[in-house]
Amino acid sequence: MNQDIKNHINEALKKGVRLDGRKKDEYRKLEIEVGVIATAEGSARVKCGDTEIIAGIKLSTGTPYPDSPDSGVMMVGTELLPMANPEFESGPPRIESIETARVIDRGIRESKTIDTKKLCIEKGELVWMVMVDVLPLNHDGNLIDLGGLAALAALKNAKMVELKDGKPLFGKRTKENLPVSCMPIPVTVLKIGDNLIVDPTHEEEKAVDARLTVSVLEDNTICAMQKGGDSPLSEKDINDMVDLAIKKSQELRKILNEALAK
Repeated sequence: MNQDIKNHINEALKKGVRLDGRKKDEYRKLEIEVGVIATAEGSARVKCGDTEIIAGIKLSTGTPYPDSPDSGVMMVGTELLPMANPEFESGPPRIESIETARVIDRGIRESKTIDTKKLCIEKGELVWMVMVDVLPLNHDGNLIDLGGLAALAALKNAKMVELKDGKPLFGKRTKENLPVSCMPIPVTVLKIGDNLIVDPTHEEEKAVDARLTVSVLEDNTICAMQKGGDSPLSEKDINDMVDLAIKKSQELRKILNEALAK
């Protein structure tokens, strides 16, 4: 990033404002809608500022892992397409795509959001496999938080598929919900200079020194953390970032619950 632009962002943050006029701890207007993909078992769309993401859930059956013969499988994938941002390129997954998927996956997996034992059809032989696909339609920053929210909303929206002779009847959804037990809200806090911000735009992400993604449960328990950026974080930095993440997770959870209740 151009150093002059980074200095400009830094100077504005020192005065408590950002280039788009928001406060340092303020998210852009957030919209969440579920059931947006007819062919998916569950789906959601999240729009925050100019960032827009859809997430879809597809179920299939397969063989369980040898070390967990009575548990289903969950996997998160993210694809960053050129249509979402001209900086994205076609071809093999970029490091940003892999990291985004892994951080979202970790929050869901470590919190045991899905009761995978309830996805067992026949121990050691057949289990449900849950595929969570996260696709940015337009990227203007904060893919991890917004992709995580989209994934959670889609999981809560998902219905199981009918089985016949051990085979799924795709297109025939039951009234049974996917066994989702909790909602780990991911909040990424960025450090730019001596300033901490949330919900960065794409330009602000280019100026980041360090960032910390914190996945927070309903009772404010932290179930996962992931550090990014080149600069180190002090103990005070981490404590301040975690406190801010917990505070913002409560706001995001309220918006998510309101969307799910519609």
